[in-house]
Amino acid sequence: MRLTILLILVLSLGNLSCSIYRINSQEVTDNVYTPKESSSEVVYLERLDRPYEVIGFVTVNTERRQDRETVINKMKKEAAALGGDAITNLQVEATDTWKKMPAQELIKNGYVRANFTATVVAFQ
Repeated sequence: MRLTILLILVLSLGNLSCSIYRINSQEVTDNVYTPKESSSEVVYLERLDRPYEVIGFVTVNTERRQDRETVINKMKKEAAALGGDAITNLQVEATDTWKKMPAQELIKNGYVRANFTATVVAFQ
């Protein structure tokens, strides 16, 4: 019995260390865009230098310590499903009570959740 409880406890704690992503998207256009076949067809741009239409927003909720490239790749996959050509205007915001805490160098804000949000655009 004790071994069973110990095994359940170890497995439960092991799952807590995994990073779980929650990805949401919102379309904001009446125009229909064909989904991309691959997320590699979507680019991340700091600035847009040609005409575009905002077609939606993508939000990834994950641990704040996740690297930027991993989060951007998850966003690009969702933007591809919306038919976007690019994502831009990446913003990061901590969730709930963690908003008030400054970044901690020692623990890298482990397990502190954050929302990464980007604008999805289609070029015209």
